[in-house]
Amino acid sequence: MVRRTKADALATRHQILDAAEAEFLARGVAHTRLQDVAAAAGVTRGAIYWHFQDKAELFNAMMERALLPCEGAAEHALRIAGDNPLAQLHEMAVAPLRVMAESEQVQRVFRIAMHQTEYTAELAPVQERYLEGIGEFQQQLADALQRADALGWLRPGLPLQAIALGLFALVDGLMHHWTLRPGGFDLVAYGEVTVRAYVHGLRAALPQAAPATATPPAAPAPRLRAPRSRPAPST
Repeated sequence: MVRRTKADALATRHQILDAAEAEFLARGVAHTRLQDVAAAAGVTRGAIYWHFQDKAELFNAMMERALLPCEGAAEHALRIAGDNPLAQLHEMAVAPLRVMAESEQVQRVFRIAMHQTEYTAELAPVQERYLEGIGEFQQQLADALQRADALGWLRPGLPLQAIALGLFALVDGLMHHWTLRPGGFDLVAYGEVTVRAYVHGLRAALPQAAPATATPPAAPAPRLRAPRSRPAPST
């Protein structure tokens, strides 16, 4: 009897996940059976159960392997934006769009999650995992807003949790629309413009307000002086 190595087991696991991506994308998650995934992967159904307890666990593993774009965005923003909370906010919002635009695997997985999944009772753990990730991301946005507010950089009286939810909805909506037709518009460019406009609208009308991005503000345009009137020439 041939003993399987850890490398063999890992290769089989990835083979199953690759097949699951393809089958979920083609059939939809609710209509895909584990037998379908096994056949596409060229393994037995027992091999799938050796790696995954059920379809929900298989789906979760597929999502985890694609490195959810929203996760890790805060750490990325800190590296890019330093201690400027409004720059952090901008970078946190745009980071998921960049990840999605650059990774075909992330695009496939998010097309499945957004358009090919019915969150039935069978997939309740999947939905819970998704909502947990959303909640963490929104809280990171709210934390950056609170730091900016403490510095006096935001207009007074803004409901920060609602503002964080609105910014998340903007990003989520862009990803949702783009995954319907990848390449239909430049996801990162449109994201940069819309997020910058959103964050700019939050800023206090004070000279010390921080820029919406890490780039320094443009120099003010020179003021033009009205020409001096000259006396009419004598006749």
